[in-house]
Amino acid sequence: MATCLVTGGAGFIGAHLSRELVARGHRVVVLDDLSGGFEDNVPDGAEFVRGSVLDDVLVESLFDRYRFEYVYHLAAYAAEGLSHFIRRFNYENNVVGTVTVLNHAIRHGVRHFVFTSSIAVYGRGEQLPLREEHVPRPEDPYGIAKFAVEQDLKAAHELFGLDYTIFRPHNVYGEFQNIGDRYRNVIGIFMNQIMTGRPLSVFGDGLQTRAFSYVGDIMGPIADCVNQPGARNEIFNVGGDNVYSVKELAEVVLEVAGASSSLRYLPARNEVLHAYADHSKTARVFGPQPNTSLREGLARMWAWAQSQGPRKSQKFGHIEIDKNLPAFWRED
Repeated sequence: MATCLVTGGAGFIGAHLSRELVARGHRVVVLDDLSGGFEDNVPDGAEFVRGSVLDDVLVESLFDRYRFEYVYHLAAYAAEGLSHFIRRFNYENNVVGTVTVLNHAIRHGVRHFVFTSSIAVYGRGEQLPLREEHVPRPEDPYGIAKFAVEQDLKAAHELFGLDYTIFRPHNVYGEFQNIGDRYRNVIGIFMNQIMTGRPLSVFGDGLQTRAFSYVGDIMGPIADCVNQPGARNEIFNVGGDNVYSVKELAEVVLEVAGASSSLRYLPARNEVLHAYADHSKTARVFGPQPNTSLREGLARMWAWAQSQGPRKSQKFGHIEIDKNLPAFWRED
């Protein structure tokens, strides 16, 4: 039994990880400001603290009180496309907030720091599938922020001896996702649109390709890495292997939901067209991982989404740059 801090533990992936750690018998403290998550997501058995990773005094007090052995840092605002228009907010939350937690992890002698980065660090990538040894060339502020933290963790290890593991998940979906967020999580957006009787919004021609990842399939390596010597100070891609276009995804979501909504094609936005990853390194270190089929994963998420009901699509309140902001994101 270890004492673990999970930042962003009321959010989507953090809620699943918190459950996994509690089930393994760890003492889990969740720190979350509820800007993108919900307190109801925090599992029984975890201690919840509402607050921001930018609050240095609060973060220090938690490290002083709990003496964490492991830190799982998931707190972030993960909206790649929107990050172009919220650059200051992006770097404050995704870089400065991370460094706030990292500073105290170093000062308090944390044994292992686990960081969820993103496939966004690769940018367009020179070849597919994307592999950990490829040189990252992020193309949006979100990916740049994640890669900056990856570099800082390496520097912290070299100078202070802090062990870390970095995971690069991609296109993760499942229960507890915030389906009211109009800027990220395409599957959640589709399901919310179905429940509110609207067409499914697709940017461009919908031929962009991704490998969508059911959230339950990536929990094992993230939770296990602190006890796996082969994961120490390493980077891993985690997620699904089967590649779909966004148009194909929309059709499967409609099929699973038993809906007949149409697709609404929007002007293309600035995004990587094709991105999917290789997971052979993860398999070598952690063994074979679950690979839930898209239909099965979507069926689980749809059942959960129906039990929650639709959520009003909320506008982001801190747009810093209006120039070239997609018109769809301006709509009420």
